[in-house]
Amino acid sequence: MIKFTKAHAYGNDFIYVRKDAVEGGRPGEPDGPGGCSALARELCDRHTGIGADGLILFEPTSDGASMLLFNADGSRAEVSGNGVRALGAILLRNGQASEADSITIHTEAGAKRLTRTPQTLARGEKGTRQTFRSAMGLPRDLRQTAITAAGETLWIAVMDLGNPQAVLLGPLPDRERFTRLGRSLERHQMFPAGTNVEFAHVESPHVVRILIWERGVGPTSSSGTGSCAALVAAAAFGGAGRQADVIAPGGAQRVEWLDDSVYLTGWAEVLFDGEWLRQT
Repeated sequence: MIKFTKAHAYGNDFIYVRKDAVEGGRPGEPDGPGGCSALARELCDRHTGIGADGLILFEPTSDGASMLLFNADGSRAEVSGNGVRALGAILLRNGQASEADSITIHTEAGAKRLTRTPQTLARGEKGTRQTFRSAMGLPRDLRQTAITAAGETLWIAVMDLGNPQAVLLGPLPDRERFTRLGRSLERHQMFPAGTNVEFAHVESPHVVRILIWERGVGPTSSSGTGSCAALVAAAAFGGAGRQADVIAPGGAQRVEWLDDSVYLTGWAEVLFDGEWLRQT
């Protein structure tokens, strides 16, 4: 029996399990004794499991927590902006943080510092939504490049924002083109480890609207790192300002591209706690 917590940010949902609850005690090995890849696929399945975009294994630290992220298909990911923030909401709710309003989450893409804002007591549909401003780091290897995918030649912005990102600027695609290009770009030979894909339309210097194809998941209602990447690409190559509201299907997040970091502001909400009888 595995104890878990489910939380989300803008509909981008995750299942959280303490590392020491995973049999074998070696969660860093996806296909080793811990069997975390298989566990992620089992728990995240929306028909036969709990249902989520990813599984996050965590353990408390003196300044917050460390985490490992597995996508719904069992693959590993370095970081999730929404996943980090939802873990912060869990830790602060449970009184496990060392400080009342500030917490650090250690990820495979480095430490992410979260500061809870005064809007934290706004009520959501399921419970209390806590709002955080997160320092997500600076983009690396930012550039534009041509790529051929699904029979189209495209001009995309690529970068590393702790995880790989590919952003296609322009009018948002219809459902068929979104699926076709998202699937093709995610596993394109240009990205040996796969990539997250954002379609971004600059509505004004202060508003960017996006659709997200998440690596290892597919379409998602929101993405924290994807929102950051979309703003960076839009500001660098699309005429947007360096501070804007980035609007995904799940809602708007505030992104600021400053000299020291890209900052992401938005809410996260704990949905419920439960137990799961593992099937394998």
